[in-house]
Amino acid sequence: MDLIVEGRPGDANALLTVGGLSFPAKVGKTGLVPAGAQKQEGDSATPVGRFGLRTAYWRPDRGPRPATSLPTCPIRFDDLWCDDPSHVLYNRPVAAPFSASHEKMWRADRCYDVCIVLDYNLTRPAPGQGSAIFFHLTKEDDVPGPTEGCVAVAPEVMHRLLPMLSLSSVMDVRHKG
Repeated sequence: MDLIVEGRPGDANALLTVGGLSFPAKVGKTGLVPAGAQKQEGDSATPVGRFGLRTAYWRPDRGPRPATSLPTCPIRFDDLWCDDPSHVLYNRPVAAPFSASHEKMWRADRCYDVCIVLDYNLTRPAPGQGSAIFFHLTKEDDVPGPTEGCVAVAPEVMHRLLPMLSLSSVMDVRHKG
């Protein structure tokens, strides 16, 4: 099943369409990577392309295991994701203590209460071309803010989509129009 995300450079608002249903989504603060440009670490842009869905992480203290065919993994308090382009574990899950630059998976906000790893820059991570690109939950209910380069949807949307997702699912991020 394809999840189609359409957005624009410079705009954090996007539309996610799956199986004839459409939902509002958020992408990076700077929108999608412009045509002809390449994703860079820290650019706050969401990469364009087709990305498989890999592992679904979830906060077990905030809800049950997600109802999905994707492989699942509970997030532990010491789980991190390396975002240091100079480190051998760049764009990989790691655990604290970890001295290189990283992102915490156990967050105070709800973003990673359900967090699906997208197959972006994973197989042979190219240093500096972006890390921790996930499909996760928005931060707020009323006016959700942008991501740092991921794709995010409201919790009720994610929970509606999870049962439809599997390792054969693909997120197709493209420019609108």
